[in-house]
Amino acid sequence: MIDLRSDTCSRPTSAMRRAIADAEVGDDLFGDDPTVRELEAATAQLLGKEDAVYVPSGTMANQIAVRLHARPGEAVVTDPLAHVVTVEAASLAGLSGVTTIPVAHERGVYDADAVRAAFAPAHRFFPRTVGPPPAVVWAENTHNNGGGAVWPADRLAEIPAVAAERGLPSHLDGARLWHAALAVGTAESQLAAGFDTVSVCFSKALGAPVGSALAGPEQLVARARRYKQQLGGGFRQAGIIAAGALYALREHRPLLRRTHEMAARFAEQIATMPGIEIDPAHVATNIVRFELTDGDSGAFCERLHAAGVHMLPSGPRAVRAVFYLDIADEDVEPAAEAVRRVVTSAAAGSDPAG
Repeated sequence: MIDLRSDTCSRPTSAMRRAIADAEVGDDLFGDDPTVRELEAATAQLLGKEDAVYVPSGTMANQIAVRLHARPGEAVVTDPLAHVVTVEAASLAGLSGVTTIPVAHERGVYDADAVRAAFAPAHRFFPRTVGPPPAVVWAENTHNNGGGAVWPADRLAEIPAVAAERGLPSHLDGARLWHAALAVGTAESQLAAGFDTVSVCFSKALGAPVGSALAGPEQLVARARRYKQQLGGGFRQAGIIAAGALYALREHRPLLRRTHEMAARFAEQIATMPGIEIDPAHVATNIVRFELTDGDSGAFCERLHAAGVHMLPSGPRAVRAVFYLDIADEDVEPAAEAVRRVVTSAAAGSDPAG
């Protein structure tokens, strides 16, 4: 099975397993796990922030950021396809009582003018009490539902600036910020500059088994540690898993270019197939999203799975494939060929598996 569901499906390498086995540990809840502290310090330094907190998941990192910046009845200003809106189990409402103010976007990327346009115009005839007050401006880079879209560095820098115009904080969901930095040829700290808080994942692009981090000013991170505990994220001997994340942070970032190349090659191959709609120019990193011109994406993914390739339906006719460190270069052509067989057999009413 060629598993292209998500880069979270990666497994630790032998070297990462050795680092995990040899990890020095303590009780993280008491703040004395040395490997967790080392990971948090390394992450903060890499992102250009004062401090960072290690948490179990990207969703928890994002939801802690919501708690830091917004109160019940307030709103996160972001695009409607953002991960925090679409695939975090409605935690904005369920955990924080927070809603959203949608921003017009293209594949999850927008500019300062789009943010300004999202705010209700101020006028003395219009009561300010009827709409949700904006609490934080939020960007996602790379953008998952945008097909791994990467923000141009100058446009990304506009977002914390326009938030500051309104006296608002800003957050960067950088779950795959490592891919974005590679794609635009700059450091992660440059992309994170200006944002009050930044979340990053170790268990997606970097291939660690567990964990994410939330970085920002020391005072905010201190509050974040309390919210982490409230949400059930209190660790004990977390150095065992933090060692895998630390290894991935130090060793795997340079390896991501290959995943971009595989995704681009796959996109080019399926773009010429009847029944598939995709613009290969939109494939900037490791995520490939394509549309079926006819048929249901769920049925397509079932048939594709029977043919030996695992992908995810991402809408009525949309399908997602993600390339990551475990996928071999020689898997690209068989995966594309399986897509061809499935779309061809669907049109003919035959069985793609044989």
